[in-house]
Amino acid sequence: MRRVTALLLTTFCLLALTGQAAHAAGYRYWSFWDRTGTAWTYATQGPATAVPADGDVQGFRFAVSEDSTDATKPRGTASFAKICANTPAEPGKKRVALVLDFGTPTDAPSGETPPALRTKCAVVPADATTAEALATVAKPLRYDTNALLCAIAGYPEAGCGEQVATGDKNTSTKKQNTKDSGPSVGLMTGAAAVATLAAAAIWQTRRRRNAQP
Repeated sequence: MRRVTALLLTTFCLLALTGQAAHAAGYRYWSFWDRTGTAWTYATQGPATAVPADGDVQGFRFAVSEDSTDATKPRGTASFAKICANTPAEPGKKRVALVLDFGTPTDAPSGETPPALRTKCAVVPADATTAEALATVAKPLRYDTNALLCAIAGYPEAGCGEQVATGDKNTSTKKQNTKDSGPSVGLMTGAAAVATLAAAAIWQTRRRRNAQP
């Protein structure tokens, strides 16, 4: 009976951990990217300190991600030649191609609709940062007290890097209101299965005892 009990406890713990993993925490935020050739690379600096060169392509993507390794890249094909095709060079200035991907409705805050993806060619002084280039083509920008970029072109209207459950990435108000209302369905199902196993084990044990002379 002790072995059965230990096994059931282990099974229940595993099911509980599985239920928690299904609701791993992520963050809703604007990620910052550099483009080399046809590949996006997560930027190693923030837009406030990065100083792009003339002809660079940089991107921003709004999404829910657990960390930089899980971050969602900007969509679409991006090239400097295409984005800045109609923007002539100016003496003493540089052109920076920017890809602004506002994400999908799945990642949007409750009640908000993401604008369509857009590209912009920013013309700025040679020593301008990415944040300064962004400010010339995508106002209003919003930052928090720690200088974290919270909104581009006014999107989203509120919030800044808030923590969310990656299994609940949705604009649905109903889903947002019910995601923390109780144990997950998977966990409840698992608990029911454990209870069934426990009842069967107890029945088997009693049967063997009654069969003994």
